[in-house]
Order: sequence, then C-alpha cells, then structure tokens
Amino acid sequence: MADARPEPGRGAGPPFGIAEVTGVSMVPTLLHGDQLLVHYGARLRPGNVAVLRHPLQQDLLIVKRLIERQGGGWWVLGDNPDAEGDSRVFGVVPGELVLGRVRARYRPVTPGRQRSAGVVLSWLFSAVRPVSSVRSASRRLRAR
Repeated sequence: MADARPEPGRGAGPPFGIAEVTGVSMVPTLLHGDQLLVHYGARLRPGNVAVLRHPLQQDLLIVKRLIERQGGGWWVLGDNPDAEGDSRVFGVVPGELVLGRVRARYRPVTPGRQRSAGVVLSWLFSAVRPVSSVRSASRRLRAR
C-alpha cells in the first residue's frame, strides 16, 4: 500500500505540501521513495491521483487514483492491480477524507551514483514530472 507522510505542521497553512510514497500500490505511476507535491483542497475529478485518509485507519494517509464519485465519496484504486488496499477492500471513501490532489512527483538522486554532468542532466530531465490524470500518460512519464 502506498502511503504519504505530509510535512509537519501542515494544519490550515499553505495549500501545497510534500508527501513521500511508501509501498507499491501506485506502481508504475509512483514508486516507493517518490516525493509528491500535494495541492491540499484542490478541485478533484475522476482520474486524479490524491492523498487521502484511509477510511478504516484514519491516522494513515494513502495515495490512490480517484475513479468515480459515488454518493458523497470516491471509489479509489491503486495503479498496481496486484496490490491490495483500495476501494475493492474498504469501499467508497467519504469525500471529507480526500485531502488533496497530487500535482507532481519527484524522484530523489540515488545515493552513491556518479555525479557527472551527463548523469545530473539526465536526472534533472526525468526526476520531476507532473502526475497525469490519465493512467497511461503517467506510465509513459515514468523515469527509469
């Protein structure tokens, strides 16, 4: 299951924050260790990747794709069909538990990698990408 850890002290402060992905439920769009730029309180629509409180364990934040609105909530799925921990397990997520939309992902530099100009330029080109609302587009943008 992917989860997110927002920056401390987010509260009612700035509309943007950083979260970190742990787990594999959003592979290939998001990988374990990715940093996310989250727009808290953003307008949401089907296809968006969002940070939300787990409906059965509300102190746990998770990252899922919003599939469709159902009643006052969202049906959410991970992009990895083999991973568990989405609406197939816990049902519709109430709208008030959806905290924000993921706008971009950032892949940190791999520790111990060579820091030549070519490697740094390649990393700059591939490390920061918007997170698309279209699952196949996010897959094409995946850094290798």
